[in-house]
Amino acid sequence: MLLAIDSGNTNTVFAVFDDDHVERGEWRCATDANRTADEYGVWLDRLMILKGLSREDVDAAIIATVVPANLFNLRMLCRAYFQCEPIVVGAEDVDLGIQVLVDRPEEVGADRLINAIAAFQSWPEPQIIIDFGTATTFDVVDGDGNYLGGVIAPGINLSLEALHKAAAQLPRVAIGRPKRVIGKGTVEAMRSGIFWGYVGMIEGMVQRIQTEFGAPMRVVATGGLANLFTEATDCIDAEDGDLTMRGLLILHARQMKKPKINTA
Repeated sequence: MLLAIDSGNTNTVFAVFDDDHVERGEWRCATDANRTADEYGVWLDRLMILKGLSREDVDAAIIATVVPANLFNLRMLCRAYFQCEPIVVGAEDVDLGIQVLVDRPEEVGADRLINAIAAFQSWPEPQIIIDFGTATTFDVVDGDGNYLGGVIAPGINLSLEALHKAAAQLPRVAIGRPKRVIGKGTVEAMRSGIFWGYVGMIEGMVQRIQTEFGAPMRVVATGGLANLFTEATDCIDAEDGDLTMRGLLILHARQMKKPKINTA
């Protein structure tokens, strides 16, 4: 079985897949660079048991992380508790199968590359991938599946927190779709500004990217808040919450020279 680990800025997701690429369990915890391999190991061991799994079932691992300080302990977790050497996305010996056509390829987040790989395999055409995470990212993939670059904007929850902290009279509010644009109170006005402001940013950014690219592009949304915004704008063509994990599966199969994964 394969242990796939996606370590983001806010959460770290662990998933176990069997040899047929069927997910047998998925768990998440807050990302903490101070958490040791032993802490991960004990926590994950108990959760796997609840799913009828054991550490001995896992014989391979792959890691994608955008938190460099987290990599050491995640790698040690795989070695000490699963007796395997993990594939690390972005390592020199890992063949992504795509070209990363940016000035500094080593600076591109592992999650963005994995998303590009998975999205292009599902939809082999030029596309924009919007990931609603800690940051909101727009990643551009050409008709050959190559990564061309993208845009990084503050995530919506970061924007809400910054607004609350920077303005003494503005409360902390939860993200949600307001019933109307014109708010009749402070909280309604804040929710409208954040939500519809983000919708406007999404639509404007997609249009500008497509104009600069010079051809129609499929727009794919992923991340925790993807559903909320997909329902609010017609510029998003598809939502795929499993993009990153599927990308890890695809990349692991490529490294192991296994048959192409069916993502239909």
